[in-house]
Amino acid sequence: MTTDTWRAPTNRRLPLVTYVLAAGVFLMGTTEFVVAGILPEIARDLGITVGNAGLMITVFAVGMIVGTPTMSILTLKMQRRVTLSLALVVFAVGHVIVALTTDFAVILGARFLTALATGAFWAVAAVVGAKAAGAASASRALGVVLGGGMLANVIGVPLGAFAGQSIGWRGPFWILSVLAIGAALAVYRLVGVEPSSGTIPSVRAEIASMRDARVWLVLAGCAVVCGSSLAAYSFVSPLLTQNTGIGAAAVPLVLVGYGVGAFIGSNLGGHFGAHRPFTALFVSAAMTFLVLGALCLLSRNAALTVILIFLLGLFGMATNPILIGKAVGYAHHAPTLASALSTSSFNLGTAVGSWIAGFAIESALGATGPVLVGTCIAALYFLPLTVLLRKERSPQPSEAALSGSA
Repeated sequence: MTTDTWRAPTNRRLPLVTYVLAAGVFLMGTTEFVVAGILPEIARDLGITVGNAGLMITVFAVGMIVGTPTMSILTLKMQRRVTLSLALVVFAVGHVIVALTTDFAVILGARFLTALATGAFWAVAAVVGAKAAGAASASRALGVVLGGGMLANVIGVPLGAFAGQSIGWRGPFWILSVLAIGAALAVYRLVGVEPSSGTIPSVRAEIASMRDARVWLVLAGCAVVCGSSLAAYSFVSPLLTQNTGIGAAAVPLVLVGYGVGAFIGSNLGGHFGAHRPFTALFVSAAMTFLVLGALCLLSRNAALTVILIFLLGLFGMATNPILIGKAVGYAHHAPTLASALSTSSFNLGTAVGSWIAGFAIESALGATGPVLVGTCIAALYFLPLTVLLRKERSPQPSEAALSGSA
């Protein structure tokens, strides 16, 4: 990694750039799942099934799978403020294309392009935010930057769903494109210029640092946790309107509940995970499985469904900061690549889960199908966690030994 010009702050206040980066993550978190709240409107306007409309989520996730690690490697030697700003501009262009076209294939292509830009941004934003804050405040800055994604579930996705129902489903895409251009200008202005001297980033060294098997077990956990929760969440709108009988106008309010749960869960997970990470991981895994199972059985009851969706956000997202932290910790010489692969793995789970759920909702199971898919995936979560715990408790080879075997 290059040596940055930023100095550790002398006070407890985080630099402004940390919050600007969080705003960028907020926009990107919003666009990934705003579709979930307006699937019926999109399907109706384009003349396709709700299951096919769900491909807008799946394709975005696939773009993140490919884009995040790829862009982290391709932009490794690029000025970080250029990477971040360019990613936001491409993000905006992708949204304009979606807002203008009526061709579903073009829409899917634009969603993929947007996801590549999102991957580039996410691969760098956390590292830049942490370095800008300095070592003493790095973890707090990382929480703020990643918290932008959680806030997207609390505010961005529900507001986007409300806007989509009020002014047409293309409206949120226009709004997000304008906000992204503003964020690009702010990021370019606030992110410091890195010196040309110093250590030259090595792609080979980054990849070599990923040999620890524990990293890959964490990445497997990332994929499973998102695959389980988001298989259900991606199709939450038809679940609410068809099974529960809640009116479409109330769907954004339920999404707020999920987002609040996700925001609280992420913060609590980060807090408890710092002290007892495996306890937090296993408790969250068990509760996610139980909540999804209960949702399969009780989704005809409106009050219980709303509570369960809140709990799904609370427990389903509680493990994310712990898993990212462990991935970066196990691959400490490759923080950008480890962070990128964590994001990629989350989206691998999202892509596979939402893809299978799209078939399930078109089956005889109807709107309950995606929840059942999520429950089955959640049961797999204990496998990588158990193996990871066993490896954590066994002696690990020293760094010198690893270097000597290279």
